[in-house]
Amino acid sequence: MKKLLVFSVLFLAIIISCKREVVTVNVSEEIEKKEILAIMKTQEEAWSNHDLEGFMQGYWKSDSLKFYGSNGITFGWDKTLANYKKGYPTKDHSGELKFKVNDISKINNDAYFVMGAYHLTRKVGNANGVFMIIFKKINGEWKIIADTSC
Repeated sequence: MKKLLVFSVLFLAIIISCKREVVTVNVSEEIEKKEILAIMKTQEEAWSNHDLEGFMQGYWKSDSLKFYGSNGITFGWDKTLANYKKGYPTKDHSGELKFKVNDISKINNDAYFVMGAYHLTRKVGNANGVFMIIFKKINGEWKIIADTSC
């Protein structure tokens, strides 16, 4: 009887320990997803204020950043910003940005992909499209390392 009681207590402790680990992982992923969504919210606000440099703060400031759009692939933070400035020279062109996030999925411990749609309400005509971006944690901060938008 004593052995059964000890076994039962140990079994229960293992189950509780495993449950705690699962909850910790889920809470951690939820926090990471909220951090990523907060960056995207900041990007919406910056873009809508025609602050393209502010919008770009969500991106990895590196020559290895990749942006793939209708004009092909662009490498680098500076070139991506230059393309945004060329394509959206005034507030009338940038308009108001709204993201609709359809999925955020973990790739590994330091990366997520985000799939969704963007909507620009503009005086020069509205624009809509889809995107898939990859966020990676670099030096403790989530940054977009790759963006495919069209």
